[in-house]
Amino acid sequence: MDIPSKYNPALTEDKWYQYWLDNGFFRSEPDNRKSYTIVIPPPNVTGVLHMGHMLNNTIQDILIRRARMQGKNALWLPGTDHASIATEARVVAMLREEGIEKSQINREEFLKYAWEWKKKHGGMILEQLKKLGASCDWERTKFTMDDDMSESVIRVFIDLYNKGYIYRGVRMINWDPKAKTAVSNEEVIFKEVQSKLYYVRYKIDEKDEWLTIATTRPETILGDTAVCVHPEDKRYKHLIGQKIIIPLVNRPVPIIADEYVDREFGTGVLKITPAHDENDYEIGLKHDLEVINIFNEDGTLNENAQIFTGEDRFVARDLVTEKLREDGHIDKIKKDYVNKVGYSERTEAVIEPRLSRQWFLRMKELANPALESVMNDTVKIHPAKFKNMYRHWMENVRDWCISRQLWWGHRIPDYYLPESDEFVVADTPEAALDLARRKTGNPSLDIEDLKQDEDVLDTWFSSWLWPISVFDGIRDPQNKDFTYYYPTNDLVTAPDILFFWVARMIIAGYEYNNEKPFHNVYITGMVRDKFGRKMSKSLGNSPEPLDLIRKYGADGVRVGMLLCSPAGNDLLFDENLTEQGRNFGNKIWNAFRLVKNWKVDPELDQPKASAIAVEWFNARLNQSIRILDDQYSKYRLSEALMNLYKLFWDEFSSWYLEIIKPSYKQSIDSKTFEATTGFFEKLLKILHPFIPFITEEIWQLIRDRKDGESIMVSDMPTGGDYDKKMIERFEKTKETVSSIRTIRKEKNIPDKSPLSLNVKEKEEVYDNRFGEVLKKLCYLSEINFIAKKMEGAVSFIVKTTEFYIPLGEKVNVEEEIRKLENELEYTRGFLRTVMQKLDNEQFINNAPEKVIQIELTKKADAEEKIKVLEERIAGLKKSFIRKMRGLMIRIFKKPYLFIVFLVNKIWVKLKYIFNENCP
Repeated sequence: MDIPSKYNPALTEDKWYQYWLDNGFFRSEPDNRKSYTIVIPPPNVTGVLHMGHMLNNTIQDILIRRARMQGKNALWLPGTDHASIATEARVVAMLREEGIEKSQINREEFLKYAWEWKKKHGGMILEQLKKLGASCDWERTKFTMDDDMSESVIRVFIDLYNKGYIYRGVRMINWDPKAKTAVSNEEVIFKEVQSKLYYVRYKIDEKDEWLTIATTRPETILGDTAVCVHPEDKRYKHLIGQKIIIPLVNRPVPIIADEYVDREFGTGVLKITPAHDENDYEIGLKHDLEVINIFNEDGTLNENAQIFTGEDRFVARDLVTEKLREDGHIDKIKKDYVNKVGYSERTEAVIEPRLSRQWFLRMKELANPALESVMNDTVKIHPAKFKNMYRHWMENVRDWCISRQLWWGHRIPDYYLPESDEFVVADTPEAALDLARRKTGNPSLDIEDLKQDEDVLDTWFSSWLWPISVFDGIRDPQNKDFTYYYPTNDLVTAPDILFFWVARMIIAGYEYNNEKPFHNVYITGMVRDKFGRKMSKSLGNSPEPLDLIRKYGADGVRVGMLLCSPAGNDLLFDENLTEQGRNFGNKIWNAFRLVKNWKVDPELDQPKASAIAVEWFNARLNQSIRILDDQYSKYRLSEALMNLYKLFWDEFSSWYLEIIKPSYKQSIDSKTFEATTGFFEKLLKILHPFIPFITEEIWQLIRDRKDGESIMVSDMPTGGDYDKKMIERFEKTKETVSSIRTIRKEKNIPDKSPLSLNVKEKEEVYDNRFGEVLKKLCYLSEINFIAKKMEGAVSFIVKTTEFYIPLGEKVNVEEEIRKLENELEYTRGFLRTVMQKLDNEQFINNAPEKVIQIELTKKADAEEKIKVLEERIAGLKKSFIRKMRGLMIRIFKKPYLFIVFLVNKIWVKLKYIFNENCP
């Protein structure tokens, strides 16, 4: 077989993805197997692939591929969200480029343009996910404004309205002046900004007395309708009930008293602008104050402001400040004031508090089952640290503003009666007409007499139904898809939408099916650059995902993302890790080429070293699979990948293949080759969820396959029983091999020069089952067992076992003593560290028994090793003294030997001084 010397992702990834599609491996239909379901967090229809998508969808694909290989009926259902604000902004911008303003066309014309835009651009991100290897059932792709999905949304609105949960009223809401729509509290991002604190002087009416008031928003002075002080503030008690003049507009307003006022903030006097501050609005209701709205929908000043009409609010701030200064109303301006300002999550515009008539959903009662289900782990959140954040939000949940002043979205199904604020709620105009006739008693009413609400529902009002509506569970809760796939298994999402998406889906699940929507919620971290900064185009630190895939391959990018992605913690992305991911693929490819190019001789007997190596790696593989299953169950996917990374790179490639590989130009026995091929297949299978493309390529090449076969629908290996002591014994063998190789290097002994290894036996019998492995890897001529310490030999210690390699005159006793003393000092230090833990009462009382036992074992091993080292050092020193005594006797008997001794010492010193370059 002609196997390329290098693996080329560009030649394999598209080939195998198309093969998977052609064979329908991603498809799922209800059957008698156990289901495993993930519904994709629907990306915005406006979206393009970014690093957060890469991480989130890599994790989902890992989970779905593993479940599929476990024999489950695995469904990963894809789709997109209509994203009202973002999509409408894109369409408005597109129309503007064509010279068309939204205000120049009607709703139907605008929606026609919007659907055309969606058709052209809406599927882009899903096509990009295919490059990553996402194994979604694309034939089930859903869109939140599909007809069936839209009908579900409308039905839920009507149902909640009829139950009394949905109501319409005037409230202080968050207004996005850029999108010209209300947004929910959860869609407001608060940021600390450098502001100014303006101290403005207000004149008491008909008195030569002034009050100074601190404000961060001098432009809203134009809408002030009162000034407020604390009722017990002695400084201002005498002014309560009097009038004060609003600067610039000369409006007399009352001075009122309320305990809400913070006497320590500013001057202890508060300006009250009920139309543009939530707290001021509440005070206004309490004291029956006038409400003056000074802003247009786009954030410019309207006629109620009286001055600077038409100016943007931030331009007006400067103009008002300058006018106040000219009129002598500015006392001072504090320039280093830091406060929190709300920004729209979608448009990044500064949010404007605004009184508006909107639709709201009462949340408190609906939230109770969803809170309980998470707190009692009916729905498990991973990592569990997010449970407290979830509980805080649910216990303090507020009514949800669900209406948006947009055209793109689900239009609210309420219909106004002629010349009235009265309305009816119905799913069709015909049903609305029937209700309207009954409500008014007027049978002559026609459909044209009714006017449907212009607003649409918040995008999240459709997304919160996603796990139900994608299976048509609202319209037909007994259908086979819904009863089979719901509740879903795992939801993978980011922490920033835990509250206004995840929590609401759980609420909807219990309200409409009395069942949780998913069993587990896996919270990923936020993707940041390696310096911890949030990725953004403005910083230039956000790589283009498809460029990374072209450069490193999809498998390399998937590995790189997970190598730095512990569950729930932010991912510090470093492109070097994607390069490491690519290198891992190359390592697997090179190992495959090595094995595949061996010649097999059926007549050869299996060498003893190979036989024990097969036995060891089989145990090691089973151990890793057991660990892997545990890591999956705890959603520790980065640890799972690292487990497999080390298993393949270190254990399989560096040790197992090194042991069993035949000599140069020699053949391998069939028994070892077949076992090795079997190991390779199992390794490919457990690696497949992480790196699907290269594993498919090699799996197809490692044996003859039939058309339609694929690793992705093969059986996932399970972890069988394994000999733990054998694995532990081989770890000691590794240390022994490393020590012997170090001695060869230090003593300049050629690799092919045979050595004799002597093992000092103790009370327990030395386990020599890997003796043949030692002989092969270390080129040993023999392994002997001795009862006493050996003179004239280099020694080393593994755990508590002493080894000796006789080297005759090559042994430098002083050097051996120095090495052993360094090792003794290190071991003593290690023991001190262990004892610090064991002497810590808090550690002993709180640590699990298993952890304490590990530390006790470390203590016993260290103490035993210290004892062995001390005995060995003492023995070497005695030997050295005897040697020196004999040398001195010979010197005194033969004086010329003294001269030779001195010359030798001088030569040794010169070598030391000149770094052994002395001739």
